[in-house]
Amino acid sequence: MSLTEEAVQAALSKVDDPEIGRPLTELGMIRNVKIKGTEVTVGVDLTTPACPLRQKIGDDVVAAVKGVGATAVEIDWGVKQLGRQVEEGDPCPGVKNIVLVVSGKGGVGKSTVAANVAVALADSGATVGLLDADMYGPSIPTMFGVSGPVVGDGNGHIQPLERHGIKLMSIGFLLESDKAAVIWRGPMLQGALMQFLKDVHWGTLDYLIVDLPPGTGDVALTLTQNVRASGAVLVTTPQGVALADVYKAASMLQTVKVPILGVVENESYFICDGCDKRHELFGSGGGQLIADFSSAPLLGQIPVDPAVRESGDSGTPVMRSAPDSSVGKAIKSIAERIADRVSVASARPLPEPSPDGPGSKNRHLPIAR
Repeated sequence: MSLTEEAVQAALSKVDDPEIGRPLTELGMIRNVKIKGTEVTVGVDLTTPACPLRQKIGDDVVAAVKGVGATAVEIDWGVKQLGRQVEEGDPCPGVKNIVLVVSGKGGVGKSTVAANVAVALADSGATVGLLDADMYGPSIPTMFGVSGPVVGDGNGHIQPLERHGIKLMSIGFLLESDKAAVIWRGPMLQGALMQFLKDVHWGTLDYLIVDLPPGTGDVALTLTQNVRASGAVLVTTPQGVALADVYKAASMLQTVKVPILGVVENESYFICDGCDKRHELFGSGGGQLIADFSSAPLLGQIPVDPAVRESGDSGTPVMRSAPDSSVGKAIKSIAERIADRVSVASARPLPEPSPDGPGSKNRHLPIAR
């Protein structure tokens, strides 16, 4: 009995995406089944170019097709990037996925994580933008070694700067010097943020990484109330004094119904050059505590390495200067897991966003009277 396309498609309909848990055929990941005798070529479109489960998907497809009589199976890989639900009035409709990088606290390496995850995603073949939303303390210009001026395109749009294959925008590009301060009240911050979303010519992006400022105030709320984010990544260091604020950031995201994709524990440990022993300088287990509180996975742990500081200060992210280092490998794995989690979130209906969000009404401090 000859092998038929119907038999192959039926076999593939029983192969699930290992993360999303739905059949590849239902997700539109299968295309162009070609049969020549008992040799089969199957087009498989991954949900992200940074897919960490490509090998397993390939193995499952091959096993399923051989199970109906094929003697050889070749996979023609492609990418069909899943994206968020873009609604009417969305300020950046060409952006398929918006990922917020959040800590609630300064000094835990949030901008370092955002910058290097952006580079890792771009290296996977994705089109990536990075928005520095930390108006009072912009770090992206220094980390990428980029300065203004920013120019318009003549059509009312601002052209983002580019470095390492990533489109960049930061308030730091608009300041007279890297030592100038932004002295604005909340409404001006919110207006600038919306301009960065609406008026910057982001074009078509697979991912826009947004480096949010510390805290849970105006910028975070403006963003979550005006943009349907794909999800957020929480960044922490292991010690308790950092966790206190990250818990608050997680609570804010849960309140405004932004999916928490996972937790990154930065500065998790240090490997001594002389003894090769692992030293947990800031304690241990903090990232897992945040993950448990958030009902989200711990995406990875990034070790302490002087190369991270040196690379950030020199304007070349460590994913460019030392991609094969222990830090580079950790960040690459984290970026792949983020991409995977974004695909899962995009394949499921998102919760309705909070129409007003916390802080939309005047509230009194809870002081007993």
